Amino acid sequence: MYRKEDLIRMIKEMGIKKDDTLLIHSSMKAVGEVEGGADTVLDAFMEYLEDGLLLLPTHTWASMSESHSYYDPAVEPACVGILPNLFLKRPGVIRSLHPTHSLAGFGKDAAIFLNGEENCKTPCPPEGCYNRLRDRKAKILLLGVNHVKNTFIHSVEEVLLVPERFTEEPVMFEIQMPDGVRKRQAVYRHYNKTTAHISEAYQKLGEAFYETGAAKNVRFGDACCILCDAESIFQTVSKVLSHSINCLMEMEKIPSEWWMDDAK
Repeated sequence: MYRKEDLIRMIKEMGIKKDDTLLIHSSMKAVGEVEGGADTVLDAFMEYLEDGLLLLPTHTWASMSESHSYYDPAVEPACVGILPNLFLKRPGVIRSLHPTHSLAGFGKDAAIFLNGEENCKTPCPPEGCYNRLRDRKAKILLLGVNHVKNTFIHSVEEVLLVPERFTEEPVMFEIQMPDGVRKRQAVYRHYNKTTAHISEAYQKLGEAFYETGAAKNVRFGDACCILCDAESIFQTVSKVLSHSINCLMEMEKIPSEWWMDDAK
């Protein structure tokens, strides 16, 4: 059974610094037995990143729709696991106002980093939080999960204007603002006519990320994890898509020569 001290040591061994910006996509089940359970996992990350910014996705895309279009960040549960939902309830944690792809943050400049998401018209636009990870030289930890859960790649695709990623029409949401006003905002949803889950194609980039140094394998508890550098992920995806903008949907395998000239 892992204790908090064990987990903090593992975070340090990954190469994460105390003042880093770190986004975590997670599977608590993969971590194994922890003294104190999921709360201890959050304690470890929050204490270690005392001078940094800790972010967890608190997405609601599974529940928000035309028939459930009112988003209240104070009560709407996340659809992405136990750690995000527990994190939301922690003192000092701030949640963004994106109706389908919110993030929650704790630490340095959290409110500033998460500001303005209520104005987004797509899930991960260039002006949104996910693309801001690059400015913060952020790291992304895939804790017991793989790149299918790496929402940052959606952001890269939006910056690069990859086609066939959104619904033809947006959904009109009502967002509960801090001042009590309900803001109406039209937001396009992820959609591709050939697959129900666009992100499943992101696994095709796994080898490219390792070979270019954009990602490395690490461990946390029992979990096999992937630690990514946001800017390096962006550069690798950009390099691959420069050969064929929609190759992730149109090709079964990405040719290694499309990224090898940038490999380390």
